Amino acid sequence: MTVAGGQLAAATTAGDLLLWVALPYAALAVCLVGHVWRYRRDQFGWTSRTTQLLEHRWLRWGGPLFHLGAFAVIGGHAVGLLIPASWTEAVGITEHMYHVTAVWLGTVAGIAMVAGLGMLSARRLLSHRIRTTTDRSDKVLFPVLASTVLLGIAATAAHNVFGGGYDYRTTISPWFRGLFTLQPLPEAMTGAPLLFQLHALSALLLFAVWPFTRLVHVWSAPVAYLSRPYLVYRHRAPVAPAGRRGTPAGNSRERQGARR
Repeated sequence: MTVAGGQLAAATTAGDLLLWVALPYAALAVCLVGHVWRYRRDQFGWTSRTTQLLEHRWLRWGGPLFHLGAFAVIGGHAVGLLIPASWTEAVGITEHMYHVTAVWLGTVAGIAMVAGLGMLSARRLLSHRIRTTTDRSDKVLFPVLASTVLLGIAATAAHNVFGGGYDYRTTISPWFRGLFTLQPLPEAMTGAPLLFQLHALSALLLFAVWPFTRLVHVWSAPVAYLSRPYLVYRHRAPVAPAGRRGTPAGNSRERQGARR
């Protein structure tokens, strides 16, 4: 079933309501309440738990690739899911132009994200020192995150790169926006290809486990660091030999160092 003229087919089953209405709201509720609980219960654990000092070679490349790819993928999803096609057409972006740009930029971003995630996962599996710092939440997060990313790339490749093309902005996007306007449209998802459906379900699972993993650190970007005052460090000269009184002028000086 697809959206046609703004109207959706009326036939829905109990399974459709469970998958595309009840489950999304449950996942979003767990995500919201879980973040509040985590912040109140575990503020000192609200961190990415960096292991840079334990291993740097893999992290040097895997970290930037994953994060830059993730930022681009999230931006593409925000435009595709939240902005209606009529808005982009109103500013002169045709459907063909949007489709070509989204597919190829999304593919590049997805490959970068997968490469970075692969390096980070290999680093965690192959390095004994990193493996010992892996807790139960990491063992849940990495498979769920990898599944979400790989299913998204597989859906795009199968239908929009090598296939005949699928316009998710006529089905998946209205369903997603309908959740937030309290006008859920389960019919919009029943006709979507299986890979897109699995990608959406894995994303809902990712939202549900988000507050209980290291992903919470994305809400703690150190923006205030840029406006903090400098710390003043004192550099002290070596202690003068016995018998000498005082210290020569200039042996103690002040300089600006790192921020707080």
